[in-house]
Amino acid sequence: MTDNHQVRFRPTRPEDLDYVMELELHDENSAFIRHWPREKHLAVVDDPNFAHFIVETIAAQGPVGFVILIGVQEPDGNLEFKRLAISEKGNGYGRQAVRLIKQFAFEQTNTHRLWLEVVEDNIRAFKLYESEGFITEGTHRESAVMRAKRVSLIVMSMLRWEYR
Repeated sequence: MTDNHQVRFRPTRPEDLDYVMELELHDENSAFIRHWPREKHLAVVDDPNFAHFIVETIAAQGPVGFVILIGVQEPDGNLEFKRLAISEKGNGYGRQAVRLIKQFAFEQTNTHRLWLEVVEDNIRAFKLYESEGFITEGTHRESAVMRAKRVSLIVMSMLRWEYR
């Protein structure tokens, strides 16, 4: 289990998937993240190349979000920060989760490059990632469809030496 003073990660269990899917489909999240069917979540929960975590508060020990990372066993050390969804926005849980993702990536795996894509209109997330040290690499123009609309994705990353 990975934790800090405010939140912790624990592995997602099959019984958590109702919560995960509800959070994906919530209006505040569905504009910025793609919905996965239950079967896909279930498959990656047990796949060692994925890290699928529930974000819990330390104080209340209740779920406030989830995280998906892809490429844990990637031989080149490229770990994709695929998804972060937080249910209780404005409490700092997202920032603390991003810090735990970096800690997990660079202290518990062989990650050299932690990377993500953020929807161009998701200014809140972009500013968070930028303030946490992620560097913009470029834009995948109109490369995704969200709510039946083409959107561009900004690619951001952090290298191991930048984390230290």
